[in-house]
Amino acid sequence: MRWHQRRAMSLKTFFVRFFTWWNGQTFGTQVWTALNGEFVGEDERGNRYYRAKGGKIDPTFGFERRWVIYNGYTEATTIGPDWHGWMHHIVDIPPTSEKVRVRPWWKPHLPNMTGTPFAYRPPGSTLAEARRPQATGDYKAWTPE
Repeated sequence: MRWHQRRAMSLKTFFVRFFTWWNGQTFGTQVWTALNGEFVGEDERGNRYYRAKGGKIDPTFGFERRWVIYNGYTEATTIGPDWHGWMHHIVDIPPTSEKVRVRPWWKPHLPNMTGTPFAYRPPGSTLAEARRPQATGDYKAWTPE
């Protein structure tokens, strides 16, 4: 790759980071995190979790600030239930500090798939892969008398 191609790529990366919020962290979030953030942990999807340095209480909110920097596309449903509880101040101890007892009936967490090719499409849906079932003829349309 030539130097001008690398420079164009780095400018593109800079502008994407500066102006977009839906694909990872922005430049402002990166600076804020470097100055005010304390790394808490990372989940199985690569999302990184932070809190205010030293657990400092924010006078505006009355509790410590907690935030996540998503790995890739910003989608809140990619946060698992253990980290969700910590992010929303339901539990005070992050999942990295305590052992989360896995129950045998728990299924792995899946993000919301609506709008993706993996979305649930019930039988009879026009978007389902299979053909629609034939009408049975047991429905009689209402007609005014």
